[in-house]
Amino acid sequence: MEKLCKFFENLDEFVYVADIDTYEIVYMNRKTLDEYGYSSLDEVKGKKCYEVLQKSATPCTICNNAMLEEGRFKEWRYFNPLLNKHLLLKDTMMQDNGRRYRIELALDATTEEVKNGMIREYQNLEEIVNEGLRLALRAPMPDDSINVLLEYIGKELDCERIYIFEKDDRGYDNNTYEWCTSGVEPQIQNLKNLSPDVCESWYHNFSHDKNIMIEYLEDIKDSNRMLYNVLAPQNIHSLAVVPLYDDGKIIGFYGVDNPPARSLEYSTNMLKIMGHFIVSALKRRDLVKELETMGMTDQLTKLGNRFAMDRYISEIRPESSIGAVYCDITGLKRVNDSQGHIAGDNLIIRASQCLARTFDGYGVFRIGGDELLALCPGISEHDMTALVEKLRTDMPDYNVIMAVGAIWRSSNKESMDRLLSESEKLMYEDKARYYANANIDRRR
Repeated sequence: MEKLCKFFENLDEFVYVADIDTYEIVYMNRKTLDEYGYSSLDEVKGKKCYEVLQKSATPCTICNNAMLEEGRFKEWRYFNPLLNKHLLLKDTMMQDNGRRYRIELALDATTEEVKNGMIREYQNLEEIVNEGLRLALRAPMPDDSINVLLEYIGKELDCERIYIFEKDDRGYDNNTYEWCTSGVEPQIQNLKNLSPDVCESWYHNFSHDKNIMIEYLEDIKDSNRMLYNVLAPQNIHSLAVVPLYDDGKIIGFYGVDNPPARSLEYSTNMLKIMGHFIVSALKRRDLVKELETMGMTDQLTKLGNRFAMDRYISEIRPESSIGAVYCDITGLKRVNDSQGHIAGDNLIIRASQCLARTFDGYGVFRIGGDELLALCPGISEHDMTALVEKLRTDMPDYNVIMAVGAIWRSSNKESMDRLLSESEKLMYEDKARYYANANIDRRR
């Protein structure tokens, strides 16, 4: 690796090397150091590549580390808004002493006009927008597209933070996406369920086709104290915000914090143009989620299906306690045969409602025609026993009888298949006891 870096040192291309697994920079050649304003490698060595090269607080959404292969170069183009340069990139992966390294060579492909300073004025706004959309459309999922676009716009506008707020069914505003530059603390977790009166003045302006531009936050300290008290703790001194429309209805807003004061109007125009694509990506996201929900939901009971159960299990921590409650709806075949399948379906629905109500907050699934399952990660043995007893007590209220097999473990380290198998076995034992006590011949 040391010999290779010496070879790169005096190349006319931009070159850097970073650890793929940690994102730590191990090398930048002289041209790259100079371009980013560093005098020596010691100033950047060990720092995260996304912090140094992209001024981002998190790994870049367009990072292609997962696609790199040793001995092969991946070529692509990218307009770097921090350098104001169009770059032709060549990336590869190299292994050395058990570590995997990303090696990137970048050729400046910027036109002579851009090199001479004709950069980012309104006449090439269209080109910048198209580049952002091109990058976003390469992303595999709508969420990825949104994050890629926010990162691109945030860098292009040289802002500290860019965000999307969506209005929920109650009229509350929720920060759902954000990108922050390096050194800026994310706020997305602190900006949920904002009451309608916080941004009321903004929505009033939106309804009159007005955008929000605040050059100095202190200017609104007296006129809008509530909004000021939300913005000031975030170290905001200026911002630009535009509404998001869907079929003429305002569904939220998005904006940037602390862009250069001279570019507030430019930022607003960029946001307005990109807003149409943001809304389109949000609608595609909602469609994907709806389709995913349908694929994970039992259509009769609205409980999770086996696919949902598998996903739920994959997210349970091994050290967590776990309870499994395996249920069988007793008498379903008799109801189907004597009263019809509509009555049988209603019996399944009632049993599902009974189980879901008792184990509200845990994973509840329909895993077979007459088989239901509740999985309870993190539950205590005492609480588990109490809920199973409550389930048995509540069954008459739903006019349903279920055989129940319940099992609890202090950790989830053993095979989940074994846990389910044991709970199923207990369920069949409970079912046999019921038929024996009721003196019912199950063969009839």
